[in-house]
Amino acid sequence: MTREEAYYNTLNAIAKMQWNMAMILEAKAFEAEKVRNWLCMHVTTDSIPDHASNLSTSLKIHEQNVELIESLTKLCQGMNRSMKTILSPGGDEEEGGGGLSGLLDGFGGGDSDG
Repeated sequence: MTREEAYYNTLNAIAKMQWNMAMILEAKAFEAEKVRNWLCMHVTTDSIPDHASNLSTSLKIHEQNVELIESLTKLCQGMNRSMKTILSPGGDEEEGGGGLSGLLDGFGGGDSDG
């Protein structure tokens, strides 16, 4: 396998991972909407009398979503580092690079004065 084929396979795997993350986020958004509707109907001042217990109940319910978002953020940062390595393997980003490293400039990968 040549270096180009290896890079292609890596980028293809990254694209599949991003698709799967999009599916996870879509499912979580749907689930969050259902939880929101349930909370609006069932968590009232009658069911939870004081503010502190109301807040702790809400935090327990949303803790899983926060953990998922943190995990996906770390995964995206790792994929971003992999893509930067593939798109500018020779350290082109320090010299203002050419080639594919310029693609990252629009996504906060570097300064673009032009």
